[in-house]
Amino acid sequence: MPSFAGQTVLVTGASRGLGRDIATAFANQDAHVYLGYHSRSEEAAATLAAIKAGGGSADLLPFDIKDSKACQQAIAKITTERECLDVLVNNAGLAHDNLAVMMTPEQWQAVVATNLTGTFNCCQAVIRPMMARRQGSIVNICSVAGLHASPGQVNYAAAKGGMLALTTTLAAELAGYGIRVNAVVPGLLSTGMAARLDHRLLAKKCETIALKRVGRPEEVSQVVLFLASEQASYIVGQAIVVDGGLTL
Repeated sequence: MPSFAGQTVLVTGASRGLGRDIATAFANQDAHVYLGYHSRSEEAAATLAAIKAGGGSADLLPFDIKDSKACQQAIAKITTERECLDVLVNNAGLAHDNLAVMMTPEQWQAVVATNLTGTFNCCQAVIRPMMARRQGSIVNICSVAGLHASPGQVNYAAAKGGMLALTTTLAAELAGYGIRVNAVVPGLLSTGMAARLDHRLLAKKCETIALKRVGRPEEVSQVVLFLASEQASYIVGQAIVVDGGLTL
């Protein structure tokens, strides 16, 4: 596992689920982690407490990724307190599932604004500080919904597909400045949606996965840390699928 000693990392959506696991994984490898969150203050505080209990270093950073100015202010706070930001992990996301024929404008806008525009806002906010140092890593957490049909999730699929396109184009723009942009594409995990499914439906879904099981969050976190590290110094603009064979 790569070490991030002396490095500063921002993980958005770090209050629970996969974001919590990613943030904890970085802290366990000696990074100072900013826990980005919007409204789940109690859960964010629990993540912070768990990291500190394990000997890690972290701070809470509440802000709304849908607000471009708020993103700029959040990054400015980090660079003031820590001088630089080495790694940005865009994990924050939102789902409002519905069939397209019944989807409301509010459901569409909320998901696209959070998952796609929010990712862009955070990326844009870190570009200049990273360019000034001519180094940095951005890892976008996408979804298999952006790769193949996901009925009932047209808004989520469109946003996650957009994140994949954003990743490749932004990677091409920034590679010359020493900034690497990549994506991780998780499948069905034991956190999040899978944890809320009826066990019979979950068993049925597992039959469509080559490994016949859901993934563990640490199986995704390990890939995020790899892509953010110097071990992946020649990997640019890639989307690593971690889905147990769901999309085969």
